[in-house]
Amino acid sequence: MLTAMSSPEPRTVGATEALVHRAQAGDRAAFEQLYRRHVGRVHAQCLRMVGDPIAAEELTQEVFVRAWRRLGSFRGDSAFGTWLHSLAVREVLGDRRSNLRRLARVVPVEDPEALSAAGRRSSPATALDLERCLGTLPERARKVFVLHDVEGFRHAEIASFSGNIRVIQP
Repeated sequence: MLTAMSSPEPRTVGATEALVHRAQAGDRAAFEQLYRRHVGRVHAQCLRMVGDPIAAEELTQEVFVRAWRRLGSFRGDSAFGTWLHSLAVREVLGDRRSNLRRLARVVPVEDPEALSAAGRRSSPATALDLERCLGTLPERARKVFVLHDVEGFRHAEIASFSGNIRVIQP
């Protein structure tokens, strides 16, 4: 019989934490349960960021593939859902950067007006100069530049999912 004087019970590990530990040990069924618990939120986040249901589905799958591969790096400093959110943001932004790079290099030849409009905005040499300049920036500075000036994120948002970037208020 337990009494008020008995020693406290050891801290019980939450259900999600237990699943994470099992999945980190290679338990695919545990990871499947994590997937089922979090797929809706991750998909909704991807959909809000890209606005395309098909692309959101593909990105959601990529997030979980990346989560499985990087599960060993999850230390539990934050909630598992927060960690997944961060992975999803990085996946979407990486996909967007890839698409922007590809689109900047490809101009449809079937549409001569688009070709001349692209020529007025910038030349291929200008685009290459920008790429070259971005390549010379330190990695953290490049990330902040792209996220702020290309993607339109506020500095506080960038800091929230970039971890070690400090926001300096004026």
